[in-house]
Amino acid sequence: MHKVLSALALCGSVCLLTSCSKTADAPAGANADAAFQQHLQEQLLDAKPGDVITIPAGHYHLSSGLTLRANGVTVRGAGMDQTVLSFKGQVTGPEGMLVYASDFTIEGLTIEDSKGDGLKINDGDHITIRKVKVQWTGGSKVSNGAYGIYPVKTKNVLIEDCVAIAASDAGIYVGQSHDVVVRRSRAEQNVAGIEIENTVNADVYDNVATNNTGGILVFNMPNLSQAGYATRVFHNKVDKNNLGNFAARGTAVASVPAGSGVVINSNSKVEIFDNDITDNQTANVIISSYHSTGYYTEKGVSAGYDPYPKAIFVYGNRFHGGGDAPDGLDLKALKLAMYGLTGHLPDVLWDGYVDTKLLVNGKLPAEARICIQDGVDVLNADGPHKYQNPNKDTAPYRCQLAKLPPVTIPQLSAS
Repeated sequence: MHKVLSALALCGSVCLLTSCSKTADAPAGANADAAFQQHLQEQLLDAKPGDVITIPAGHYHLSSGLTLRANGVTVRGAGMDQTVLSFKGQVTGPEGMLVYASDFTIEGLTIEDSKGDGLKINDGDHITIRKVKVQWTGGSKVSNGAYGIYPVKTKNVLIEDCVAIAASDAGIYVGQSHDVVVRRSRAEQNVAGIEIENTVNADVYDNVATNNTGGILVFNMPNLSQAGYATRVFHNKVDKNNLGNFAARGTAVASVPAGSGVVINSNSKVEIFDNDITDNQTANVIISSYHSTGYYTEKGVSAGYDPYPKAIFVYGNRFHGGGDAPDGLDLKALKLAMYGLTGHLPDVLWDGYVDTKLLVNGKLPAEARICIQDGVDVLNADGPHKYQNPNKDTAPYRCQLAKLPPVTIPQLSAS
């Protein structure tokens, strides 16, 4: 009888706490959170294809990361601002939630203050991340987790209606993946707002990237499992990404200057069109080579890595402001020398690194060119010679490239 009464008393205290506010230092609240955490992790570990794991509204404090390894599972909260999983007191596990699964959907919840990455998904196919917020509530700090929403080595990925705040690397990051759509999402107070890295076929549209160090990044880094190409960035609002860079030293994004709108680095077949790109104080668009990043690996760079941006097409955008207060002594000096105290760098800034092996009579072949339309000004900063001979001639960029097709993934045809 005593054991039964004890069990009933414990159950009663936990059930009661689900209907009242909980404080981190209250023993009963801690017991309730521990019971919730154990139950949720057991659900994830025992999950089978077709299961829907529902997390009710509440603000839950977890001390360890969550892991899912079953295919075909949906994790569903009561809403982005109703179901909050807080990892502020996390002791074990670097991620908030780590998923090794395909046919996985997560929606309607917030993950906050994880020790490392917020939501990481590895090696899955058919991944849907919808109405998920990942944030660090203490502001933009180097001690925050590197990535907010972080699918890597995945296929057929849909990220929609999400929010990412204060990641010390990238708020929404998709790496080494195929066939990706990132849409209707918001990224702010991150080093990189939205980053597409070493990924093939990505559409990034209808997003807002504001108050990051760099708004939207399309990168190719060396020594990874694949090279990326074919990314379209369109119909986004990329505004006032002037936050000081707070990335850890030695990381690739540590080289991104504050005030960067859209940044293309060492990638190919990239289209930037129909965006509102405004008031990014270094430049609204930056096109650069790996040679400008200052990022080098101890192992060196693999022989097959191509460090040069190629087949970059910028057209039909709406630019305003920007370029008036570039970050870094070199860029400040460049602006002063070329445009004076009251001038500004143009909307498109190219570092000037070019693959000289491809030149024919001093020109790149059509498939490797950088094309900028609509009379937008461009500055070749002459990075190879440390900005000694920058060039404002726009004639070399007045060209047109074949447009990329839309990305098709099963989630879009099903909606």
